Parts: sequence; structure tokens; C-alpha cells
Amino acid sequence: MFNWALYKREMKSGSTMLLIFIAVISLYVSIIITTFNPDANPFKEFEEMMPGIMEAVGMIQTDSSMLGYFAAILYGFILIIIPMVFSILSANKLIAKYVDNNSMASLLAAPIKRARLVITQIYALFTGIIIIVGYVTLLQIGIAEFCFPGELDINKLLILNLCLLILHFFIAGICFICSCIANSTSASIGWGAGIPSLMLILQMLGNVGDKADWVKYCTFFTLFNPQEIIAGTTSALLNIAILGISSAIIFFIAIQTFIAKDLNV
Repeated sequence: MFNWALYKREMKSGSTMLLIFIAVISLYVSIIITTFNPDANPFKEFEEMMPGIMEAVGMIQTDSSMLGYFAAILYGFILIIIPMVFSILSANKLIAKYVDNNSMASLLAAPIKRARLVITQIYALFTGIIIIVGYVTLLQIGIAEFCFPGELDINKLLILNLCLLILHFFIAGICFICSCIANSTSASIGWGAGIPSLMLILQMLGNVGDKADWVKYCTFFTLFNPQEIIAGTTSALLNIAILGISSAIIFFIAIQTFIAKDLNV
């Protein structure tokens, strides 16, 4: 259930975009890591000046360790939004774009069965996400060990980034199923970007204060809590398991949706 030729073509065509996202992440992650101070929180002044904004994007450090610093500064917004945008664009390109420009017929005329085609596209999407998260992991370890030897708990970082990967598989599932349902790139990006963006906005509103605290329970981002994952709480790991199972269900529905879709080919 996999087409190697199509997979290689998709990876090659998406390599430039992937490199751009990697470059952007490299810039942010490098700056954040090198500003770490084991004796002080360099963002303390910003928290005092703009408490609402810092809380909204989850940039509140509750753990003075390097990993706690990562969890607050990187995993509250940067490592959420950048891979999410990648998933939105990639998912649209892998299915909806072919339908929109009427080139899906040429793909299916290869001949490639629909199930094989859609699963190959999922593999291409997964590969891009894995490369991004894997690269971030290596970058974090490399810079941290070079600048602050022994400060980073690598085992907990690996667990945290595995959970981050599962979160982005879930987000990618939402984007991909929207791409399978839509008949145009505008609809695919509109829904694929709109749903996770709305969820992120709700999460930010829920972080701001007690009055809006209930809002965060309306978004799946609540299931990803970096601070609790680092602490190893049972609830945090259970929430990640829910994301993983839900992701598998969404992709299964996406496959069935594409197979049953009227493509007029």
C-alpha cells in the first residue's frame, strides 16, 4: 500500500519548503537556547511588562531547569505554530491541489489505486513532520551541550519531543482530512488552517485569566502540556495517548473519504 515513485516525487517537490521551515526553526531555537541563563529567567522582564501576552502564548516558566525553560519559551508557541503551518501547506499540496488543478486524473491513471495513493501522500506528510521534529531535537541537544554541558535532561527532552510529534500528527490529520474533503485549495487551506488556528486562539484565551479558563477545555491543545509531560504526570501521558489514538482515527477517516470521493476521473 505504498508507491515509492510518487513518494520520492512528493519529497523532492516539497524539499524547498521543508528547508525553509527548518531554517526558520533553526533561527528561533538557536536564539532561545543561547539566551538561557541557569541563574535567572531572561524573559522575567517581559513577563512583568506584558503578563497577559506571555501567559496567552504559554511562555511562563515554572521550572528553572533548561528543559523547563524550553517548555515555556519554545513549546508554548514557536514549536507549535511553525510545524502547524508546514502541515497546513503540505496537506493541501498533497491532495486538494491535485484535485483543484485537475491533475488527480493523471495520478490515478498511472495506474495507482486510490488507497495506495492516499496512503503514500500520508507517508510524505509524516516524513516532513518527523524530519522537522527530529531536526529540532538534534539542534536542541547539540547547542545545549555545546553552550551548557550537562544542563539539559536529554531523556526527558526526547519524551517531550515524542509527545510534540504526536500532537503534530494530530494537527496534520485535521489538515489532511480537510484536504481530502475539499475540492479546491482555498477550501482546503481555509478549513485546514481555520480549525487548528481557532483551537490555538481558544487555548490562548484560556491561558489569559480565570474568567476564560473554561475555554481551554474546548481545544485539543490542552491535551499537550509540556510542563506536566516533563514532570511525568499520568494525566499528561494519558492525554498524549488520546491525541495519538485520535490522530489514527482521523487519518483512517481521511483515507476512506478520499477513496469514496467523486473525482470525476
